[in-house]
Amino acid sequence: MIKAIPDNFVKDCHLMVDEPVDKLQAYVDAGAGIVTCHVESTRHPHRVLQSLAGTGVVRGIALNPGTPLEVVEPLIDDLELLLLQAINPGWSGQKFIPGTERRVAAARELIGGRDVVLGVDGGVTKANIGQVASLRADLVVSGSAIFDGASPADNLACMMEALRREKTPAVPARPSASGQV
Repeated sequence: MIKAIPDNFVKDCHLMVDEPVDKLQAYVDAGAGIVTCHVESTRHPHRVLQSLAGTGVVRGIALNPGTPLEVVEPLIDDLELLLLQAINPGWSGQKFIPGTERRVAAARELIGGRDVVLGVDGGVTKANIGQVASLRADLVVSGSAIFDGASPADNLACMMEALRREKTPAVPARPSASGQV
């Protein structure tokens, strides 16, 4: 499926598989531009990140809400994306977990001046997108709120407008791996 997507799209692959290291090369070969693996899915997250080094793929680590942020500290210099889950992965339509605000602030501090994109994934809706935008995440992932049975284009436009309204001018935009903001 990834190979079938035209190359002018960034192919962002968020893997929720156990022990992903042996599966990574297939995603790279298929044209993945971003590969994010859950730190909880492997005994050796360094090995996952090291396997992707030098491939040109943006290396991401996702953290479930119950996983302490401290587990990322030894990995931080080997990744380009830190994705904080604001829900427990596995089913759609969950509510945004309020403790995510503290986690985003702590992650921003951990990242410091490093060139690491900070993302929030899960529970992002049209009702809370402004609040999520105010957290200063570089990347916001939303699925259920966009594909809720109404017009995905209209839902996305509504959410993008809320993001623009909430964007704080004092916080510079962080470029993506392709150099785009």
